[in-house]
Amino acid sequence: MSDGVISQDEIDALLSGVPMDGLNASGQVSGAPSANIDAATLTKFAGELKDPLVENLKQMTGAEVSAGEPSVEGSNRDQFLAKLPEMVIATTADFSNTIKGDHLYVISTECAQKLVSLVNKEENAALDDMAMSVINETLSTHTNDEITALDKTGKLSGLACNPAESISVPKAMVRIPQNTFALFTFPLTIDGQAYTLWEAIGNDPSQSIASALGGGAAAAPAGGSLNAADMASLGGMAGGAPMGAMGGAPMGAMGGMGGMAPMGGMPQMGGMAPMGGMPMGGMGGMAPMGGMMGTPPNVQSLQYPNLMGGGAPTDQGNIGLLMDVYMEMTVELGRTKKPIKEILGFGEGTIIELDKLAGEPVDILVNHKPIAKGEVVVIDENFGVRITEILSPQERVSELR
Repeated sequence: MSDGVISQDEIDALLSGVPMDGLNASGQVSGAPSANIDAATLTKFAGELKDPLVENLKQMTGAEVSAGEPSVEGSNRDQFLAKLPEMVIATTADFSNTIKGDHLYVISTECAQKLVSLVNKEENAALDDMAMSVINETLSTHTNDEITALDKTGKLSGLACNPAESISVPKAMVRIPQNTFALFTFPLTIDGQAYTLWEAIGNDPSQSIASALGGGAAAAPAGGSLNAADMASLGGMAGGAPMGAMGGAPMGAMGGMGGMAPMGGMPQMGGMAPMGGMPMGGMGGMAPMGGMMGTPPNVQSLQYPNLMGGGAPTDQGNIGLLMDVYMEMTVELGRTKKPIKEILGFGEGTIIELDKLAGEPVDILVNHKPIAKGEVVVIDENFGVRITEILSPQERVSELR
């Protein structure tokens, strides 16, 4: 960064929640994704969805559609962004029942325009709200095919997704799943032109899906950590477990224990009784450690610092860089869903019934995400909104999911 100007890389890092020192939210340097995505099982599943996807697109567009063999890989944000064009259509349809987590579709704006033009029978269709509805309908059908296939396994009964929501944004603004996720890639040919449909499924739901399909890969433990067996072993030693549990190595093979001489001429240690006639064959024949040392060692639990405090100073510094950035603020009176055939029949005088009652607070959104509620007012013949409630952090986080 120079002369107060933020570079594109810095903007991408800030938007993704990555600190400027190159570390991700977990404190790890972003690199190759961990090997906990069962790509083989998920790739087979994607192959079963290829034909229904092609039929769905044929029915929607009326054009010739074909698809290559899909693939699935473990990916992270940086690797995914490297595959995308600068402007994309991002469609979120997060899992909301049985399993919960991120579920995202991404296509290029060219692919979206092609689909909308074919569906609406017009050349170079604009990517407006009507176009987003077409994309939502198209990808919702594919999502339903996935849910139906998974429901047949009998392990994900009742699986559901939130309604699809599509927006046209720069790729850096896409809400990509955190950490490692499963990235499905569907190569498509629509009306003779090649396109790609990407589908990103968060780590937890992708593992649940793989498990339901008979696969699943457990995440490898972090290097240097102790598993449950290790902890149990250590706990037993501290409480006076027999030394024989340490493997039974002959005492004669030990050069000394903290300055001890070999067993043959072993001096007394503190309050230890002389070894006398203790068996020499190995540690398996020794008395328990508690009996050798008199009293067990004083074991204290490790005290961890309080992690509930405010954000790190670097977070405050990062957000300060964005204070001059403009964001889109929207006031939403309500929503409704209509089939395309009804939307095409709209004309002057048509009344659209919304999902809110008269006088109910309106939603205030920033970049399409709710942050507050308010009431409509008139100021000098202009409409305005008086904020009556700011959503709690928990409510805002739930909306982001």
